[in-house]
Amino acid sequence: MSQTNDYPLSAVPQSARKGFWSTAFVLLGFTFFTSTMWAGGTLGTSFSFGELLWIILIGNLLLGSYAAGLAYVAYKTGLNSVLLGRYCFGEQGSKLADFVLGFTQIGWYAWGTATIAIILVKLLELPEAYTTPLMIVFGFGFCITAFIGYQALALLSKISVPAMLAFIGISIYQGSIDIGGLAQLSNISPTDSMPFAAAITMVFGTFVSGGTQATNWSRFAKSGRIAVVTTLLAFFIGNGLMVFVGAFGAMIYQQADIVDVLVAQGFILIAVLMLFANIWTTQDNTIYNFAAAGCNLLRTDKRRTITVVGAAIGTVLAVFGMYNMLIPFLILLGTFIPPIGAIIMADFWFKHRSNPPSLDKIKLPAFDACGLSAYAVGSAAAYFSPWIAPLVGIVVSASVYALLLYIRSAQPVAKPSAS
Repeated sequence: MSQTNDYPLSAVPQSARKGFWSTAFVLLGFTFFTSTMWAGGTLGTSFSFGELLWIILIGNLLLGSYAAGLAYVAYKTGLNSVLLGRYCFGEQGSKLADFVLGFTQIGWYAWGTATIAIILVKLLELPEAYTTPLMIVFGFGFCITAFIGYQALALLSKISVPAMLAFIGISIYQGSIDIGGLAQLSNISPTDSMPFAAAITMVFGTFVSGGTQATNWSRFAKSGRIAVVTTLLAFFIGNGLMVFVGAFGAMIYQQADIVDVLVAQGFILIAVLMLFANIWTTQDNTIYNFAAAGCNLLRTDKRRTITVVGAAIGTVLAVFGMYNMLIPFLILLGTFIPPIGAIIMADFWFKHRSNPPSLDKIKLPAFDACGLSAYAVGSAAAYFSPWIAPLVGIVVSASVYALLLYIRSAQPVAKPSAS
């Protein structure tokens, strides 16, 4: 299989592994996303500045730790989450993870496609009739780098990530001047309210789907240290920065999206550049994730074909209004996705002792009752929990899976009856 196809159904060989900066730029480009800022904007109007910093710290530490744990498993095996799902859910049962993860990624793709078209129409004062055609153009245009593969994702991110950091720095500097110093943020009173647990769930949920599928790139890491550190950098610091930027804009300008903030600050050209860099670097990663899930679901290595099909589905969803469903979507992600990653990690450490056999050298059941049962229990616990749903889902699903593995191993093996 050629390297350009990025090994959709097999482990990444050592010859194709990447270094620290290549991995870091791809992951940071993935987490620099407008929707995370929107979530931060909701938090910025609901909490004091001190409370907000604690929410960002706790939520992104949980998210970063979860994603980093999966990153190490991906590095060690060379496999992504959908392929790792075969070990704990079974050959056919793993299609559950394919569907859940693929659906969420196509949802993000639809949201991003709608976002850039709507914002661009407003920003450039174009006729409303341009919105749908722009969604179609961007829906297929943003999948080009994903279609090419990892090398194109890395190249785009190496250009876009430093540029976005510079744009954010300019905006925060101007914002601090406009408010009379960053210390004045502590004097701003919240205008809305939200339970603390729901806020943590929102921060975790902003990118828990991405964190679960970031294994698509951490599996390319040359070492465990590179996989873990770059993932923490992206999901703790990078995602945390996006939440903070959204909250910062909402508190000062009543605008969560940094593009709108930059416009309010008078930086029109920078706003347009930020819009494209921000959306594109996540859109291509998102549709790449969908293609990975689709390849495992259909057991095909035609990643590029699945990429284009996914872009078409995402574009249709964008045209039909996915844009208006962000917040409920985030809560849903934070509830039903973390148990998948938790069970994958529990399987890696408890069942295989960090050394699973190659997929082509092991006979797996069609459906693994332990993994599927643990997922059902963990998801139910998260859904009905009054506390931090993602954390509850992770702890319960991993614990139940480990318990079921112990019970299964303790059962005596039936001996064949004598003839």
